Amino acid sequence: MFLNERRAEIEAQLRAEGRVLVKELAERFSVTEDCIRKDLKALENNGSLKRIYGGAVLSRDYPLERDVVNRRNFHIEQKRRAARRAFAFLQSGETIFLDVSTTNMELAGLIAASTLRLTVVSNMVDILQILSENPKLTVIGTGGAFYAGVNGFLGAESIRQIRQYSFEKAFLGCCGIDFTDRAFTTLGAEDGLCKRAAIECSRHKYVVMEREKFYFNENYRYAHLDDVSGIITDALPDRELRELLTANEVELYSGTE
Repeated sequence: MFLNERRAEIEAQLRAEGRVLVKELAERFSVTEDCIRKDLKALENNGSLKRIYGGAVLSRDYPLERDVVNRRNFHIEQKRRAARRAFAFLQSGETIFLDVSTTNMELAGLIAASTLRLTVVSNMVDILQILSENPKLTVIGTGGAFYAGVNGFLGAESIRQIRQYSFEKAFLGCCGIDFTDRAFTTLGAEDGLCKRAAIECSRHKYVVMEREKFYFNENYRYAHLDDVSGIITDALPDRELRELLTANEVELYSGTE
């Protein structure tokens, strides 16, 4: 089979199934996995697909909006399951950090409805507004340069304020994991640097994310797998990724447990 014919069949399978795997394609076409990876890279350069760990998905199926404020209504139930699992980690008297994350908005709602007495620092306006409904909470905004796309504060002043605190726990959003570099990713340096500051100032740090984000990555690596205490998700990823995370000593906590 000619190269262009193979790539056309890969595209056809993508349109039919929404996702392809390197290993399965290599077996189907009787070529090496490296050969398939080159095919997927070429198709990604053409805009036909989005490569993910172990394969690819159609570009139109890529779920992440560039602005956080536009992601509020995506996968709400998944976010709620992850948030409920994260809430179980909290104890009264703690000082915690909630960064820019639509899943953390769900966690903030659980905190606001609870009887916990917490000090909560956040750089997201939505989270601050949700928490302000509970007078038992001490709610602190970082301030800094305001970014409308995240409805929150980022940049040097936000980082400086974050670094003034010592957090018992930090809960951080994530746009995906780059398993090649074993790194958590987000959409830009401004957000990534704030997340990194929170990690450095926290005793326990958890990435809170939907299951599907295990199969995507974005453009800025803000931490590596061994920088965090664990990953909290709505449902566990497939066995291959679980084994890889276990090999890197990453604890997984699922909302379905």
